[in-house]
Amino acid sequence: MNKHLIADIKHISYSLFTKNFFSVFHGSISARVSHSSFIINNKDTILDEISNESLVELDCQKRDYRWSLATSDVHIHEHIYENLPSAKYVSYTMPPYATAYSLKHGKVSPADYYGKQVLGEVIVYDPKNIADWIDRAPYEIPTFFQKHDAQLLLIKGFGLIAYDRDITEMAKKISILENSCRLLALSANL
Repeated sequence: MNKHLIADIKHISYSLFTKNFFSVFHGSISARVSHSSFIINNKDTILDEISNESLVELDCQKRDYRWSLATSDVHIHEHIYENLPSAKYVSYTMPPYATAYSLKHGKVSPADYYGKQVLGEVIVYDPKNIADWIDRAPYEIPTFFQKHDAQLLLIKGFGLIAYDRDITEMAKKISILENSCRLLALSANL
Protein backbone atom coordinates (compact mmCIF):
# COMPACT_ATOMS: atom_id res chain seq x y z
CA MET A 1 0.00 0.00 0.00
CA ASN A 2 1.05 3.57 -0.62
CA LYS A 3 2.95 4.82 2.45
CA HIS A 4 2.01 8.44 1.77
CA LEU A 5 -1.72 7.66 1.70
CA ILE A 6 -1.47 5.60 4.87
CA ALA A 7 0.42 8.38 6.67
CA ASP A 8 -2.23 10.93 5.61
CA ILE A 9 -5.09 8.67 6.67
CA LYS A 10 -3.39 7.86 9.97
CA HIS A 11 -2.82 11.53 10.80
CA ILE A 12 -6.32 12.75 9.88
CA SER A 13 -8.06 9.76 11.42
CA TYR A 14 -6.29 10.34 14.73
CA SER A 15 -7.27 14.03 14.64
CA LEU A 16 -10.91 13.26 13.87
CA PHE A 17 -10.99 10.62 16.61
CA THR A 18 -9.56 12.96 19.25
CA LYS A 19 -12.21 15.55 18.34
CA ASN A 20 -14.88 12.87 18.96
CA PHE A 21 -15.94 12.78 15.29
CA PHE A 22 -15.19 9.03 15.21
CA SER A 23 -15.90 6.72 18.09
CA VAL A 24 -14.77 3.20 18.88
CA PHE A 25 -15.83 1.05 15.92
CA HIS A 26 -17.90 3.89 14.45
CA GLY A 27 -16.92 5.80 11.35
CA SER A 28 -14.82 5.22 8.27
CA ILE A 29 -12.13 6.80 6.16
CA SER A 30 -10.78 5.86 2.75
CA ALA A 31 -8.52 6.96 -0.08
CA ARG A 32 -8.67 6.25 -3.80
CA VAL A 33 -5.64 4.30 -5.02
CA SER A 34 -6.57 3.98 -8.71
CA HIS A 35 -9.59 4.39 -10.96
CA SER A 36 -11.17 1.20 -9.60
CA SER A 37 -9.51 0.64 -6.22
CA PHE A 38 -9.35 2.27 -2.80
CA ILE A 39 -8.12 1.62 0.72
CA ILE A 40 -10.49 1.75 3.67
CA ASN A 41 -10.39 0.90 7.35
CA ASN A 42 -11.43 -2.61 8.25
CA LYS A 43 -14.43 -3.34 10.47
CA ASP A 44 -12.38 -3.94 13.63
CA THR A 45 -10.33 -0.75 13.44
CA ILE A 46 -10.30 1.74 16.28
CA LEU A 47 -9.72 4.89 14.29
CA ASP A 48 -7.17 6.51 16.59
CA GLU A 49 -4.64 3.77 15.78
CA ILE A 50 -4.57 3.30 12.01
CA SER A 51 -1.82 0.99 10.75
CA ASN A 52 -1.21 -1.08 7.62
CA GLU A 53 -3.11 -3.91 9.29
CA SER A 54 -6.08 -1.58 9.93
CA LEU A 55 -6.61 -0.95 6.23
CA VAL A 56 -7.75 -3.11 3.38
CA GLU A 57 -7.27 -2.39 -0.32
CA LEU A 58 -10.29 -3.18 -2.45
CA ASP A 59 -10.79 -3.42 -6.19
CA CYS A 60 -14.29 -2.46 -7.34
CA GLN A 61 -13.98 -4.80 -10.32
CA LYS A 62 -12.88 -7.83 -8.30
CA ARG A 63 -14.91 -9.05 -5.32
CA ASP A 64 -12.92 -11.24 -2.99
CA TYR A 65 -12.71 -12.07 0.73
CA ARG A 66 -11.22 -8.64 1.54
CA TRP A 67 -14.62 -6.99 1.04
CA SER A 68 -15.89 -8.89 4.10
CA LEU A 69 -13.01 -7.42 6.17
CA ALA A 70 -13.94 -3.81 5.39
CA THR A 71 -16.08 -1.51 7.51
CA SER A 72 -19.84 -1.73 7.01
CA ASP A 73 -19.71 1.67 5.25
CA VAL A 74 -17.65 0.21 2.40
CA HIS A 75 -20.44 0.37 -0.20
CA ILE A 76 -21.05 4.06 0.47
CA HIS A 77 -17.37 4.75 -0.23
CA GLU A 78 -17.38 2.45 -3.27
CA HIS A 79 -20.33 4.21 -4.92
CA ILE A 80 -18.93 7.67 -4.19
CA TYR A 81 -15.66 6.72 -5.91
CA GLU A 82 -17.55 5.17 -8.85
CA ASN A 83 -19.80 8.20 -9.36
CA LEU A 84 -17.59 11.15 -8.38
CA PRO A 85 -14.26 11.17 -10.23
CA SER A 86 -13.07 14.15 -8.14
CA ALA A 87 -13.33 12.14 -4.89
CA LYS A 88 -9.86 11.20 -3.68
CA TYR A 89 -10.75 10.81 0.02
CA VAL A 90 -14.06 9.91 1.69
CA SER A 91 -15.05 9.83 5.36
CA TYR A 92 -18.07 9.03 7.45
CA THR A 93 -18.04 10.79 10.81
CA MET A 94 -20.59 11.56 13.47
CA PRO A 95 -19.61 14.96 14.90
CA PRO A 96 -21.89 15.39 17.95
CA TYR A 97 -23.05 19.00 17.51
CA ALA A 98 -23.63 18.69 13.76
CA THR A 99 -25.47 15.38 14.14
CA ALA A 100 -27.59 16.78 16.98
CA TYR A 101 -28.31 19.91 14.94
CA SER A 102 -29.48 17.70 12.05
CA LEU A 103 -32.26 16.24 14.20
CA LYS A 104 -34.23 19.51 14.35
CA HIS A 105 -33.14 21.49 11.28
CA GLY A 106 -33.37 21.11 7.51
CA LYS A 107 -30.18 23.06 6.82
CA VAL A 108 -27.21 24.60 8.59
CA SER A 109 -26.82 28.33 8.00
CA PRO A 110 -23.57 29.18 9.77
CA ALA A 111 -23.51 32.45 11.68
CA ASP A 112 -19.76 32.42 12.29
CA TYR A 113 -17.14 33.85 9.92
CA TYR A 114 -15.42 30.60 8.87
CA GLY A 115 -18.68 28.72 8.47
CA LYS A 116 -20.06 31.42 6.18
CA GLN A 117 -16.84 31.89 4.20
CA VAL A 118 -15.81 28.26 3.76
CA LEU A 119 -19.07 26.33 3.82
CA GLY A 120 -22.02 28.57 3.19
CA GLU A 121 -25.31 26.78 3.69
CA VAL A 122 -25.23 23.01 4.30
CA ILE A 123 -28.32 20.93 3.50
CA VAL A 124 -29.50 18.38 6.06
CA TYR A 125 -30.61 15.27 4.20
CA ASP A 126 -33.58 13.44 5.71
CA PRO A 127 -33.37 9.72 4.90
CA LYS A 128 -37.04 9.31 5.95
CA ASN A 129 -37.35 5.58 6.63
CA ILE A 130 -34.44 4.69 8.93
CA ALA A 131 -35.27 0.96 8.74
CA ASP A 132 -33.87 0.59 5.19
CA TRP A 133 -31.45 3.55 5.15
CA ILE A 134 -28.30 1.42 5.19
CA ASP A 135 -29.49 -0.37 2.03
CA ARG A 136 -30.35 2.91 0.26
CA ALA A 137 -27.40 5.00 1.46
CA PRO A 138 -24.81 3.75 -1.08
CA TYR A 139 -27.06 4.97 -3.90
CA GLU A 140 -28.73 8.05 -2.43
CA ILE A 141 -25.53 9.66 -1.13
CA PRO A 142 -23.66 9.79 -4.49
CA THR A 143 -26.88 10.93 -6.18
CA PHE A 144 -27.14 13.81 -3.71
CA PHE A 145 -23.54 14.84 -4.42
CA GLN A 146 -24.14 14.68 -8.18
CA LYS A 147 -27.21 16.92 -7.91
CA HIS A 148 -25.73 19.48 -5.49
CA ASP A 149 -22.52 21.47 -5.53
CA ALA A 150 -21.40 20.10 -2.15
CA GLN A 151 -18.69 17.93 -0.65
CA LEU A 152 -20.44 17.54 2.70
CA LEU A 153 -23.68 15.71 3.33
CA LEU A 154 -25.12 16.02 6.82
CA ILE A 155 -27.66 13.22 7.22
CA LYS A 156 -30.37 13.61 9.83
CA GLY A 157 -29.52 11.47 12.85
CA PHE A 158 -26.88 9.51 10.92
CA GLY A 159 -23.83 11.75 10.65
CA LEU A 160 -21.68 13.38 8.02
CA ILE A 161 -20.36 12.02 4.73
CA ALA A 162 -17.53 14.09 3.25
CA TYR A 163 -15.27 13.78 0.26
CA ASP A 164 -12.50 15.90 -1.23
CA ARG A 165 -9.40 15.81 -3.39
CA ASP A 166 -7.32 16.83 -0.36
CA ILE A 167 -7.62 14.97 2.94
CA THR A 168 -6.65 18.01 5.01
CA GLU A 169 -9.31 20.16 3.31
CA MET A 170 -11.87 17.44 3.96
CA ALA A 171 -10.99 17.37 7.67
CA LYS A 172 -11.02 21.18 7.82
CA LYS A 173 -14.55 21.35 6.40
CA ILE A 174 -15.77 18.70 8.84
CA SER A 175 -14.26 20.66 11.72
CA ILE A 176 -15.68 23.99 10.54
CA LEU A 177 -19.17 22.48 10.19
CA GLU A 178 -18.98 21.01 13.69
CA ASN A 179 -17.79 24.33 15.13
CA SER A 180 -20.56 26.24 13.32
CA CYS A 181 -23.20 23.86 14.70
CA ARG A 182 -21.68 24.13 18.17
CA LEU A 183 -21.81 27.92 18.03
CA LEU A 184 -25.41 27.85 16.76
CA ALA A 185 -26.40 25.53 19.62
CA LEU A 186 -24.62 27.65 22.22
CA SER A 187 -26.09 30.91 20.90
CA ALA A 188 -29.61 29.40 21.00
CA ASN A 189 -29.18 28.89 24.75
CA LEU A 190 -28.21 32.50 25.45
